[in-house]
Parts: sequence; structure tokens; C-alpha cells
Amino acid sequence: MTTQLIDLDANATTALDPRVLEAMRPHLLAGGNPESRHSLGRLARKAWDDAREKTASILGADPDELTFTSGGTEANNAALIGLLNRRLKAHPNPLPTVVLSTIEHPAVAEQVAYLQKKGLIETLHAPVQANGQASPSIWNAFLTAENKPILATCMLANNETGAIQPVAALAAIAAEHGIAFHTDAVQAVGRTAVNFHQLGVTTLAAGSHKMHGPPGIGILLVRNGTKIEPLMYGGGQQRGLRPGTPVVALGVGLAKALELWDLDKTARESRWLSFKAQFLDELQSQLSQTTIKIELNSLEDASECLPQTLNLWLNHPQIVGEVALIQLDLEGLAISLGSACASGSNRPSPVLKAMGFADDRARSSIRISFSGLTTAQEVSESATILARTALRLIQSEDGNDTEIVIERARRRFHH
Repeated sequence: MTTQLIDLDANATTALDPRVLEAMRPHLLAGGNPESRHSLGRLARKAWDDAREKTASILGADPDELTFTSGGTEANNAALIGLLNRRLKAHPNPLPTVVLSTIEHPAVAEQVAYLQKKGLIETLHAPVQANGQASPSIWNAFLTAENKPILATCMLANNETGAIQPVAALAAIAAEHGIAFHTDAVQAVGRTAVNFHQLGVTTLAAGSHKMHGPPGIGILLVRNGTKIEPLMYGGGQQRGLRPGTPVVALGVGLAKALELWDLDKTARESRWLSFKAQFLDELQSQLSQTTIKIELNSLEDASECLPQTLNLWLNHPQIVGEVALIQLDLEGLAISLGSACASGSNRPSPVLKAMGFADDRARSSIRISFSGLTTAQEVSESATILARTALRLIQSEDGNDTEIVIERARRRFHH
């Protein structure tokens, strides 16, 4: 049993890079409001502006297109509600239609569902293909539907399978019909190259804590010339889109984390791809003489999947996802089920269901996601832990009894 927990759940969050903390430290310890005119304020303003310029440059955007938010969720909400409210002013009737994919993160899907429930919009859900990717031809039909949409949204990379979506192609179709297009790029930024202008989207949301930056700050990019309504009022900061005193340390930390990824991106992607191959090879080797079949939910083509995300199913009736998750945690391995983003419930993953998988696969698939701090030794140990746990589950009479497993975990943590 390992003595230190191995974290292979980077798609949930990542640890703060010590170099990021060092960059933030002076601004955490100093005063100075960037809106003040004295020397402390000017120093804070320079650090804030430098962070904005560096972040925008790496993401292929202009600095005045960037607004810092409290995170990816706020950025998604600000973009979608801001675009909708602006268009509703110009075109109040008929009821506006929003097109979204069937694999959106709750930060988008639940917001759209709420607006529909309140009777403010109608929605069209564009299905994905069996590989988890959106189809431009299907989207073309949805974007030219009779009840012409005014807004469309599709994530750039899926948080569960890592499938990269053809957002540039979808945004181009939307642009032909005068439809605003938003993309949730929270999982993509800091994992793969993202260029705002090349994507051609209207708005883009991203976060910080997925790439070893500080939690509590995110990115909203709004294309020059696009007007959106702010969610909040109370000051003129950030062009009035996000009022409130700028948190300089968080902005500096985000920019530093993104810069570190940008400097190391080629080597980091290479490591991640080798880790995926290593993990699968070692897992397959250790389970080759068993009745357990390894089924991949992630795309194998490296150009179509996030390099550090792997989603798989250990196909065996004795391996139940929730129980396996608890057992792995007891063994010192932190991973997620495919449904980890669905409010922590054990209901089948909506993403895997949207791909056409049955409930047992959608409920018990495992997501492994590497961070920039993951080592080859941790990958090897993790494959061994997963194989050992799977073997225990198929050999034990009570190994899949959830109540027994939970009671064991309770006794362990109490002692």
C-alpha cells in the first residue's frame, strides 16, 4: 500500500506550482489598489496589466479582449448571459433559441437549462458522434433550423474523455448565419494550444486551477466589437464587465502558470502522451491473464484528444465504479469516475451516455488525468494499484458490496 496519495485527477484541479506561488508572493504581501494613483497603486496596476497582456498574448487575443473573472464557471455564465441579454434587447421576439452540445460541462448545461426552465429561451441539443466529437454537418442543420438560433455553444475539449471538438469549424458555420458562438475552454487551456482569434469564436471561458495556477480566477475573452451585458454592477473596473477591486496576486499567478505551460508545452505534451501509453501498456500487461477487458472511451488519435486525459472501462461484472473508486482511494490513488462532474453522484455519466454507451459502462468508467507534476514512477505505481484493485474486486465475495467497502474506509480513517 502506498504511503503518499498519487493524484491522477488533474481534470478536477491541480496543485499550485511553487514557482507560481513565488510570483504571487510579493503581491500577496503588499498593498496597493490598481485603481489608486499613488506609487503603490501604480506598481499594482503595472503587475495587473502585465498579467493581462501576457495571458492574452499566449491565448492569441488582444489585451482589451480579456476580462479576469473568479473562475471558469463565472466566465461561462458571464459570456452566455451577457450575449443573450444584449441580443434580447435588440430582438425580444420570438423566444430566442440556444444550440448546445450534449456533452457540455454543468457550468454551461445547467445555466442553459435554468434559463429554459424560467421560460427565457428555447434550446436545441446537438448530439455528438460515437467517438464523443461534434459533427459540423449536424451542427449546420441545427444552426439553420427554422427557429433560427441567436447563440450556440460547444466546449473546446471534454472534461471526461478529453475529446477535442471542431470548434473552429462550428464557429465558422455560426458566423455565416450571424450567430454568436461561445466555447468553454476550461479543460483545453494549459493542456493544448488555444488561439482565440484562430478559433473564430465570439467568447471563450477558461480557468486557472487546471494548469497549476491559483483557484479563484478565470478568463473571459470577448471578441473586439462584441457587446455583452455585465452580470454585476458597481464600478468601472475591467471596462465595466467585471467590477470590483482587481486581485493582483491571482492575476499574476494565472499569467505565470500559463507562461510556464507555454514554455514547456512541447516537452509536457510528449511526457503526457508517453504516460498514457505507459499506463495502458502496464495495465494491459498485468490484466492480460484475466477475464477483465479494457475498453477505451478516449480517442486514440493524439491530435483529437487532450494529451493528459485517459478515460477507460474495466469491463467485468464484478467491477462496480463507485466501489472501485473507494478501493483505489484506500490504496492511495486519486482518480475520478466518468460521472465525477455530475454533482458527485453515481448516476451514469451524461457524456458517455451521449456517446451511446450503456448504463453500466457510463456509470463505471474511470478517468485518469495527468498534471504537469506527474512522474513516470507515479504512472507505473498507479497502473499497478488499479490492476491489483481490479483483481481483488473480481476475486472477493464482498469486494463489490458498497456498504462493506464504505465501512472499511470509515474504520481506516477513524484510526
